Amino acid sequence: MAVSYAESAYEGHRAGGTDEAGVLGSVLVVDDDPTVSEVVAGYLERAGFTVRLAADGPAALRAAEELPPDLMVLDLMLPGMDGLEVCRRVRERESGTRPVPVIMLTARGDEDDRILGLEVGADDYVTKPFSPRELVLRVRSVLRRATAAAPAGGQRLAAAGLSLDPAARRASKNGRELALTLREFDLLAYFLRHPGQVCDRERLMREVWGWDFGDLSTVTVHVRRLRSKVEDDPASPRLVRTVWGAGYRFEAGPATAAPPAAGTEAGRA
Repeated sequence: MAVSYAESAYEGHRAGGTDEAGVLGSVLVVDDDPTVSEVVAGYLERAGFTVRLAADGPAALRAAEELPPDLMVLDLMLPGMDGLEVCRRVRERESGTRPVPVIMLTARGDEDDRILGLEVGADDYVTKPFSPRELVLRVRSVLRRATAAAPAGGQRLAAAGLSLDPAARRASKNGRELALTLREFDLLAYFLRHPGQVCDRERLMREVWGWDFGDLSTVTVHVRRLRSKVEDDPASPRLVRTVWGAGYRFEAGPATAAPPAAGTEAGRA
């Protein structure tokens, strides 16, 4: 069993019921372990979400196509098609539409799998065994950012050929629309709002992800993915520069065409 609490505690939790089901949005939970699915669904429903279940990869894709959820909780290890392939196919289908946030469930200690999940477009991950209360908090956090209205002063952002509309959550480069995930969009928006500033990974995790702590490799992977979409040559980035030992700096002006400055390194996160 991959959740860290007693079955009896969950049954007592379910008995309380809820009058808020569906208020906060819909979540598609994809896991082949019926106990995990039932427990996660119970906590999410209690928190105010509508929940649908899928037990394998093909079923998850059908469910997501028939009625796109507001968020997907996706186990990495699934029969028929693993979670990485499901996430990849979901992202491929989203051209021109708002991306569905994905929280990946991975086994503790499998860092390579977690990074692969982020690489194919997952917005967040939770390691098994996990606290269902933590998962609910993660779901709320991701959805809050996905559905938030544009902040005060949320006018269009533009620099270096990039244009972002925070209200519509649309981004383009030189007039070509970019297919960005939730976190990639927020990360790019943050860089555009803070041009020329060095931002360390702790700051980005706090300001973009809303977490005071967490696995900083999440930031590294998302910066790499963002570069693959906004840079002319991701191997030699001119927009999102690495400042060794300090973090990242977004170059919005003429410096974007200049050679790497001293103390920076262009090709790595």
